[in-house]
Amino acid sequence: MQDKIRFGIIGCSRIAESSTIPAIMNSEYAELTHIGSRSSEKAEKFANKFNCKKYGTYQDVLSDENVDAVYISTPIGLHEDWTIAAARSGKHILCEKSSTNSYSSAKKMIEITKQNNIRLMEGLMFRFHPSHKKVLQIIRDGMLGKIFSFYGMYGFQAVPKDDIRYKKELGGGILNDAVCYPICASRIIFGKEPVGVTCNLQIDNETTIDERAILSLSYGQEQFAQMTVGYGLFYQSLYSIWGTNGFLKLSRSYNIPSDMSASIVVNSNKDNKEIIIEPVNHFLLMINGFCKELLGVESNMFNFETDLLNQAKVMQAARLSNTENRLVELSEIQ
Repeated sequence: MQDKIRFGIIGCSRIAESSTIPAIMNSEYAELTHIGSRSSEKAEKFANKFNCKKYGTYQDVLSDENVDAVYISTPIGLHEDWTIAAARSGKHILCEKSSTNSYSSAKKMIEITKQNNIRLMEGLMFRFHPSHKKVLQIIRDGMLGKIFSFYGMYGFQAVPKDDIRYKKELGGGILNDAVCYPICASRIIFGKEPVGVTCNLQIDNETTIDERAILSLSYGQEQFAQMTVGYGLFYQSLYSIWGTNGFLKLSRSYNIPSDMSASIVVNSNKDNKEIIIEPVNHFLLMINGFCKELLGVESNMFNFETDLLNQAKVMQAARLSNTENRLVELSEIQ
C-alpha cells in the first residue's frame, strides 16, 4: 500500500520556496519528486536547494509517471490552465490561493477534475492551524453566546509596483491575494455560506490593481462579517468575534510563523482569559491533511472541491459588488 504522495512542483514561487516545499519535505506523508519552472535556471536552482533529482518544465512534471500530485504555484491568472492540464495528466492538485479569477473558472476546474477522478484543494493553509479549532470549540461551548459579528483585518507594508501582485493579467490585486483569508475564516466561524456581499475596492491609478478592500458579508439571522484588507499598512493579521455574552480576538490569524504561539483572548460574562496555542507549522498540517485524504488515512473536516467552489462564489460576488456598487446576493452568482 502506498504510504506517501509523490509531489511535483508547478511554479517556483517565493511561497513554494519558503514554506510549501519545506513542508512537503518534512511531511511523513509526502515526498518531493519533480520540480518544474518556466525557467530552466530556476528549476535547477530549486532542485539543488531541495536535493530533488528531477527538474524541468511544467510539462515534464505532468509527464512524470512517478508524480502523484502537483502543487500549483504559478500566478493566479495561470491556475485554470495548469489545473486542467494536471487533471488530464492524472495528477491530484493542491492549488495555491486564490484558486482562480472567477466563479466560472472555478466551476470549469472542478468539472474537469471530477471527470478525471482527480482531487483538487485550494491552498488556504491557515485553516489547518489548531487555533481555529479552539475558537470553534469556545463558540460551541457557549462562552460567547449567539454570534453577532466577525471582523477581520489583514494588511502589510507596501508591495513594489513591479511585483507580480500588481500585474492585472496574472491575477494580481488585494482581493485575490489577501481578502480570500478573512472571507474563508468568516465562512469557517459561521459554519455556513453568506447570503449577500458588499465590497468596495480602492484602485491604484497607475496599475488599475485593487490595493485595499472593505467588505461586508451578510450571513442571515442577523449575523454579519466585516473585513478590511490592504497593502501599504501597518501589519495586521487578526479576527475578532462578538456575541451576546462575550468577545474573542485571535492574533496572527492568517499567516503565523511556525515558531510563534497563537493568542486567543476571550472576554465574557463568565470569564476573562488568554489561551495560548503552541507553535505549529500550518503549511505542514495542510500538506499532511491533503495527503492523508488522498492516501485514505484520514478524511478532512471539509470537502475540498465544495469549499473551493463556495469560496470562489463569494469572491465573485465581491467583484460584482465593487463593479456595480451594490449588495450582491450569492444566489445571483451562477
